[in-house]
Amino acid sequence: MKPMILPFKPESEYFFEEGCYIIEQLNSEADPDLSIARARVSPGGQTRWHSLLNTVERYQILSGTGLVEVGDEPPTEVNPGDTVVIPAGMRQRIRNSGEEELIFLALCTPRFVPEHYQDLED
Repeated sequence: MKPMILPFKPESEYFFEEGCYIIEQLNSEADPDLSIARARVSPGGQTRWHSLLNTVERYQILSGTGLVEVGDEPPTEVNPGDTVVIPAGMRQRIRNSGEEELIFLALCTPRFVPEHYQDLED
């Protein structure tokens, strides 16, 4: 692996089918062990029930408040500074329960690849 400095590019934000806006901060075959995405959920918005095959995901809440659901656990409030660990293959979703944008980092190991995303809703 070579050293990398990856500038933050807010203009690269896109809407992902899951129901949130994403900025890929690190997702490269050159560093297959980890991906980092900045996710944004608008007030009142919620992601779809989904899971990631063969991928552990962690949410690091940066701003806003939300309700996260993982597996069969009850909805749990999350706030800035909180970390959510989601085992591979476990269903998950998050809702913005506040009045400002819910922004968090999604850290995936190994890195996120679209073919591992599983939409669990019809």
